[in-house]
Amino acid sequence: MEPQHKRRRTEKSEVMVWDILPVLSDEQSQDVDLLEAYAAPIIHKRETSRLVKELAALYPLQGLQHIKRVRACKDKASPHPLEVIVCLKSDVTDITKSKEMSISTLLPQATVDCKGLGEPFLVKIPACLPLTRPQFEKASKHWPTSFHEDKQVTVALKGELFTVDQKLKMQEYMEQAIAAAKAGQGEGMEAVGAIVVDPETERVLAVGHDCRKGPRPLLHAVMVCIDLVAHGQGGGTYSYNTHPACRFLPVDASDYQLTSDCLPSGDVSNFSQTKESGLPYICTGYDLYVTREPCVMCAMALVHSRINRVFYGAASPDGALGTNYKIHTQKDLNHHFEVFQGIMKQECMQLAKWEQ
Repeated sequence: MEPQHKRRRTEKSEVMVWDILPVLSDEQSQDVDLLEAYAAPIIHKRETSRLVKELAALYPLQGLQHIKRVRACKDKASPHPLEVIVCLKSDVTDITKSKEMSISTLLPQATVDCKGLGEPFLVKIPACLPLTRPQFEKASKHWPTSFHEDKQVTVALKGELFTVDQKLKMQEYMEQAIAAAKAGQGEGMEAVGAIVVDPETERVLAVGHDCRKGPRPLLHAVMVCIDLVAHGQGGGTYSYNTHPACRFLPVDASDYQLTSDCLPSGDVSNFSQTKESGLPYICTGYDLYVTREPCVMCAMALVHSRINRVFYGAASPDGALGTNYKIHTQKDLNHHFEVFQGIMKQECMQLAKWEQ
């Protein structure tokens, strides 16, 4: 007979109807932009090397190093097995306006010997190097291109980065965040909850909810959790005695070995305190689970607290980790973290409806 805990785990996994997907940068998420170019069939295959060299000298395709100059002919019935990009349409707009377009028009005889090339035709080619497999697959339908695959991103985009057991654990964490949101909503706060987890030990270090009702307008659920983590490390700013659902777990410095990764880059004000305590710098290495996508203020607080990963359930109209901005992908910041969305999405969206 199957053990009871395994049956419960199987039953719970069967009702998981949500996917967990990465929130990637705009460059990774955008559609494939295309440019028009002239291509021509290579009539004599033995001329390929010469033609590529001469065409590259005349029309170097600046900024398009990802484009492969030659491709196999898509028409299997064609007598010419190869096709080559001659030039971009924008490179010869003035020429083709005044003359009938032909291979001799595009290629001055003194520069490129047209021998071995057929008549040109228009094609569309990818304007940028594809960064994800979906972009690569779209780009390749138009013209062959280089692609350096990040296999973790490919797996993540399929919703397969995490195992069933990992997703079940994530669901448990989000359920705690949802419970905190409901507790806050019961106090007249916005129904937003969050928790901070140490993924190495699977310990929940802080549980918080929105606490903005009253004199503390900055205490969004994420800000509360960051402050509670600081409390657990012997710091913190605000008292949450009147909010029983907001709690923290004191952290023992002996559980950590201080390394350079724990130190705040570019922020020396907390260096001595961090060094003396032996603790990570606030949220270094920790994960945040939050029912609603963080706003700009909270997203920047997560940058400064050195969070490791953020998992949110539902998008927000003022969200800064996917909806309006993707702060975690800004290249000029001195800390970056991964963001995933979709855990218990429907349940988290339902919380927002309760506020209306």
